[in-house]
Amino acid sequence: MTFYPEALRELVEEFQEVEDKRERIEMLFELAEEVLELPRDAWTDSTRVRGCQSEAHVKVGVSEGRIEFLGAADAKLVQGLMGVLSIAIQGLAPAQALLIPPDFAEEMGLLNSLTASRSNGFRNMYDKVMKELRQQTE
Repeated sequence: MTFYPEALRELVEEFQEVEDKRERIEMLFELAEEVLELPRDAWTDSTRVRGCQSEAHVKVGVSEGRIEFLGAADAKLVQGLMGVLSIAIQGLAPAQALLIPPDFAEEMGLLNSLTASRSNGFRNMYDKVMKELRQQTE
């Protein structure tokens, strides 16, 4: 059985109700506001999301046993994708977040709403975040 936290499950259902790709993209733009901003002066090579079409940076920390996700990008669409990931993991225990498979993006209809390079960038972002969480919990 796939683990999705309640907020992510609700977001998946909300996106599934929308069949129009343009409307999904508009929803992504709105989700850009969900990301706790990583200040530009904190952008480093270690925060950079490699393989992303845009300049995108994420930082994942754990404070008092809960995930703190920060991110920023030079494209609002990418910032919206960060918003999706933020909703998925923000405030969870790292062990819970590590149970979330990347399938939710496909279930949401995101991947067929994006270009191949944007889809790959989202997957790279997801992989980077999960790798950092695994490293912090070892």
